[in-house]
Amino acid sequence: MRIRKEITLINIRRLLAAAAIAVVSAGVAVSPAAAAAPQYKFTLLAKAKADQCFAGVGQPYPAGPPCRTGQSKVNQAYVWGLTQVGKMIWFGTGANVHCLVSGATLDYVKPTANDNWTCEYGESQHAKTDPAIPEYLGDMRAPEVWTYDTATGRSVNKSAEIRAKSPEDATRLAHTLGLRAAGNFGNVVLLGGPALENTLNMFAFDATTKQYLGSVNFPDYGNIRTFLVAEDALYLGVGIGRNGSAGGAVWRWNGSTTDPFAFQTVAALPVQAADLTVYDGRIAATSWPAEQPTTQQMLAGLWISPKLADGTPGLNPEDSAGWKQVWNARLYEPDRVISATYGGGGIAAFDGYVYWGTMHVPMKSSTVHATVYPPVDDQAAKDQAVKTQRAVSIWRGKDLGLPTQKIELLYGEKTLPAWDPATSTWSDKSTNYTPLYGKSGFGQLFNNYTWRMTVVDNKLFVGTMDWSYLVKDLLAGAAPPVNAKARKALADPDNWHKPLVSPANFGGDLYMFPSSTEPATAVNTRGLGNYLNYGIRNMIPNGKGGLYIGMANPMNLRTNKTDARPEGGWELLEMNKR
Repeated sequence: MRIRKEITLINIRRLLAAAAIAVVSAGVAVSPAAAAAPQYKFTLLAKAKADQCFAGVGQPYPAGPPCRTGQSKVNQAYVWGLTQVGKMIWFGTGANVHCLVSGATLDYVKPTANDNWTCEYGESQHAKTDPAIPEYLGDMRAPEVWTYDTATGRSVNKSAEIRAKSPEDATRLAHTLGLRAAGNFGNVVLLGGPALENTLNMFAFDATTKQYLGSVNFPDYGNIRTFLVAEDALYLGVGIGRNGSAGGAVWRWNGSTTDPFAFQTVAALPVQAADLTVYDGRIAATSWPAEQPTTQQMLAGLWISPKLADGTPGLNPEDSAGWKQVWNARLYEPDRVISATYGGGGIAAFDGYVYWGTMHVPMKSSTVHATVYPPVDDQAAKDQAVKTQRAVSIWRGKDLGLPTQKIELLYGEKTLPAWDPATSTWSDKSTNYTPLYGKSGFGQLFNNYTWRMTVVDNKLFVGTMDWSYLVKDLLAGAAPPVNAKARKALADPDNWHKPLVSPANFGGDLYMFPSSTEPATAVNTRGLGNYLNYGIRNMIPNGKGGLYIGMANPMNLRTNKTDARPEGGWELLEMNKR
């Protein structure tokens, strides 16, 4: 893998100490996860290439690349779904995902462009030529399906085979926001993702011949998260409605190469199921919240299934009402509004426990809080902007659902700021937990997603998203229009407190728990070789004690290969011991 040069010139003065600064009490030192000796190496296997030319927001796209006018742009940003069949890795991508999140989740659609990325929203020529694409999704592009042969090192883009199958398949791919999940079972590879009109699209390939089998639209579902093989069956977490905000389910696949889209609902939940793992003969699932939760079951949480061995083997429709929530964000987060913005993240069974983490969309808690409690002046807006942000918390539990259940906070806070609407004041309130090992975000304040947990070589690896590189451009250039005072507080770096953003921490982080009796160590906190990789989106074991890793990198205008800086676009990496 080409060695990336360090940043040589960063003129960042008083950048926002943005997301999760509130989790650190004034004057309390941050205790980051211990740095591990460099025991692992990372090899770049494949990377997204520039696929468009950009001449300015709203302008027609020049021919290319190569681009005679304008500049090259790489739209494909995430390795969003990742699975392996024998020596073949299959993955699905997502394009300009940071723009889609800003538009769909934060309702921000003001076009912007800077040195790193652009979001055109409704000004995009792509949206203008397809009336089915709403303004807030104007930067969507058709996702891609790729294979990577681990024996030959050859990458193949399979997307053209989908478009060639039929006009319906081509339109279905064009109207998919991204291929968020990938799995395989019974000689079938499945890739799926959210689609226009708050629906769900899925595509299937024959795992042996690699031939495209077809696609389907599920109109009653709007999101998809994770496939899981458990005791000789394939399961899938899905959501209902826009971004899964109207409820969810767990499906069991009963298909074949001749009928690849046959599923049964084996969990009916008030929330969308996110990541899944097998623990103590059950499936444990993290969840994302409902759009307007009215009960604690509708918050981000942890759910467990009935025993897989009960009745007919595996989970079946009769088990759909037997799932139980065993933890939720309100049991930790003292502010009711903020607790409704938590998401459930990566999960894994490790050393007798279930480990899981939380997720926090940058600025979402601030914008929601400002909507519910509009700040009355500039100082109130500043306080609200700081005190509403959260970094990831890391948890584990055992004996889930039993009287002996034990839940432990590994990285998090004893107290968090909470707003009292009766007195219009902030105060630090107990979270009901004392962290066993350290502060939120593994001590890195901008770790906002626990994106994936994977066990390999008897160790637990945790990949995060770190949004510190985005802070200046994202907040100063695209502060969500919640309230004039709140918008000013979010957009002005001088409104934010210390510590300063450190270029040494740009890029997603990889941590490792050696055992259940030891804290995590930092394997890499610099994007695994490219600090523009703001997140570790996917990890699967490589069969050699290491990992195949799919990265998230939406810096769509960083495509100049002649300078000393790294480039944007997704990356597929392999991690092995040195």
